[in-house]
Amino acid sequence: MAVFFKGDKVEVCSKEEGFLGSYYEAKVVSSLNNNTRYKVRYKNLVEEEDQTQPLVEIVSADEVRPMPPSVIVNRSGGVFNYLEKVDAFDNDGWWAGRVTGKQGLKYYVYFETTGDELAYDASRLRNHIEWRDHHWVSFKKRF
Repeated sequence: MAVFFKGDKVEVCSKEEGFLGSYYEAKVVSSLNNNTRYKVRYKNLVEEEDQTQPLVEIVSADEVRPMPPSVIVNRSGGVFNYLEKVDAFDNDGWWAGRVTGKQGLKYYVYFETTGDELAYDASRLRNHIEWRDHHWVSFKKRF
């Protein structure tokens, strides 16, 4: 497992029902319990009681990964292929799905976890990659 330090930018995976498999940008506030847990402050999620304040949460180390390479995140105007696995930015986080079609400038993405198929501009999509064994694994190939 990777070790993170105060100030590191990370993505946190949600394990809550309805949000399973989605990732949210955050910054490490502190490490706890010998780096088995982290206190993080989210970039886009806010406190329920005071929506002007960023949400701060304690999460398990297995829910935290480094930020993906900026080449992947900043892809805009790219070309995505049928059934290619992508991440779509929606509801303040990145959600994994598969491209199911294209109409004009919009790509349709199907999300297995929710059963939804939604349309996105290419600027809101990125190639899906996963953090495994301390390195990024690409899913660029089609299935």
